[in-house]
Amino acid sequence: MEFSYNRLWKMLIDREIKKMDLQKMSDVSGASITKMGCCENVTTDVLLRICEALDCQVEDIMERVDKKIIRLECRLEE
Repeated sequence: MEFSYNRLWKMLIDREIKKMDLQKMSDVSGASITKMGCCENVTTDVLLRICEALDCQVEDIMERVDKKIIRLECRLEE
């Protein structure tokens, strides 16, 4: 199992927030946003900053999914 951040991307779309705006709002590096876009691990500090900026809970921005699904999702984004 791995983590997927698809819930975060959907929330950004729903709120009409761009990734660059999220980066500024949460004071998270572009590298961390990129890692999340590639379904890679980030620190809990990054997750906390994003949740605080978006006024949400961690389960609102991520979920645990099967590795096969993650690999397919990341290939589709490339």
